Amino acid sequence: MPAPRSGGRAEARRAAQGKGAGAADGTSGGRAAARRSAKPKKNVKKIVAWSAAGVLVLIAGTGGAIYYKLNANIKSFDADAIATDRPPEAQADADGNKPVNVLLIGSDSRGGNNSDLGGGEDGGARSDTTILLHVYADHKHAVGISIPRNTIVPIPSCKLPNGKWTKGGNDLFNAAFSVGGSDGGNPACTQNTVEKVTGIRVDHTIVVDFNGFAAMTKAVNGVDVCLPKPIYEGDVNPNLHKKGNLVLPQGKQTVEGQQALDYVRLRHGIGDGSDIGRMKRQQAFMSSLATKMKKEGMSPTNLLPLADAATKSLTVDPGLDSADKLLSFGLSLKNIDMHDLKFVTAPWRYRTQDANIDLVQPDANKLWETLRADQTIDGQNATGQQPDAGGSPSAPPQQAAPSTPAAPAGDASNASIKVAVYNGTVANGLAGKATDLLKGAKFAASTAGQAASTKYKTTTIEYSTSQKANAEKVAALFPGASLEPSSARGISVIVGQDFAAANGMGTTTAGTASTTPGAQTPAAPLPTTVTNDARSADDDICANTTYGSGG
Repeated sequence: MPAPRSGGRAEARRAAQGKGAGAADGTSGGRAAARRSAKPKKNVKKIVAWSAAGVLVLIAGTGGAIYYKLNANIKSFDADAIATDRPPEAQADADGNKPVNVLLIGSDSRGGNNSDLGGGEDGGARSDTTILLHVYADHKHAVGISIPRNTIVPIPSCKLPNGKWTKGGNDLFNAAFSVGGSDGGNPACTQNTVEKVTGIRVDHTIVVDFNGFAAMTKAVNGVDVCLPKPIYEGDVNPNLHKKGNLVLPQGKQTVEGQQALDYVRLRHGIGDGSDIGRMKRQQAFMSSLATKMKKEGMSPTNLLPLADAATKSLTVDPGLDSADKLLSFGLSLKNIDMHDLKFVTAPWRYRTQDANIDLVQPDANKLWETLRADQTIDGQNATGQQPDAGGSPSAPPQQAAPSTPAAPAGDASNASIKVAVYNGTVANGLAGKATDLLKGAKFAASTAGQAASTKYKTTTIEYSTSQKANAEKVAALFPGASLEPSSARGISVIVGQDFAAANGMGTTTAGTASTTPGAQTPAAPLPTTVTNDARSADDDICANTTYGSGG
């Protein structure tokens, strides 16, 4: 696609003639107006118009160069390496709503300057982290599924650099990226593997190597993270065989470049040293990065340095092989609220015969079915249309006015009380509503997903014995709730049919078919193996960043 250079110049000419003033934000014009408040209003308009013309002239003079530069940075992999036997593509509904599945791969390629950042000295590349990002059809919700790299999975036939195809077979998940042994890895093989394992069609694949990751964190002036323990050189590199100097201190901090890479790659010295804990920190990092970009906005000033840094080290599928395609995709995510951006890990368990991992069934398949049906992990319909009782699209019904009390202002002490919220009914979105109620009262609440049962008539608040007083404070928000001591740690709220009725939310919508053609309806709510550790992008960055004992 040709660069929009001439269009930019034409726009600049129109602006200079007084026809493009609306494109300016009026900042400089507003200041000029304040200094010249005694002058006629028409002069202020002229100042704004000429300010707009100046901005557009600058864009016209550099836009084409920037476009070509970004395009030149981008590498794409061979479309012929993508399997022909694939899951069906999701079809847009009558309103044009369509889910998008994006495979995000962090490569530990040793090629180029990557070895200087921790890639080692041997050749080849592996997938250091892999996340399947499902953007729901309403483009207001998204969920990222982390797939453990040492999961044993069926790897299908994949294309080698010499043009031949492998026979395939069971292997570690990250072995798919290594097929062929090239420094750039084999993203098409990983995409083929994900599609075979999940039955979900991957629309786009994006690979970022060490250099690209480090450069992107610098382009956004760092990302806020948190660690429960200080990390030393010996933790980052166990082959050092000594503690070494401090690399990352305990607590909240802002990291970029090498430090950011150390954070997301760190395994040792915290928790049980497993990939599971590392994935939790990667999810926390991506949540923090997304939150920062959402807060600062997607202006050219913010996007261009990031785009330049990212595209220098990106490898993408043929469908994202130009700057305008990448920009269009990025802007399509702008309406996702951070609370509705979730991260979970595919349900897993350690194998008895070795230290590797198996996916837990049928839990994993229920997760894939939920995504194919465009249902969120807490049971909301996110197809972009609301199904009526018969499962057909209809206009969103008017909600009855809530009869539950408005959330009290709360006090500062509530912020230290953590509450996990579960949906004990089949009403879509009920746990999220209860979470919002608790957050309004300043509690540290998070939506944990679906309860083990969907037949709770009365909201139940479970608490450990040391949390009784705090549980009673929580119960004040749920009139008629049952308080039950539990052997589990902390406080859990399982919202029941009473809370659904009080908020005008019926319980007859579960199980209705998705309006997205070809989608499947989940047979049952997601199990707690999927939902218990779900992270929202707006969660506390210090929460849920490790796994197992030791940190």
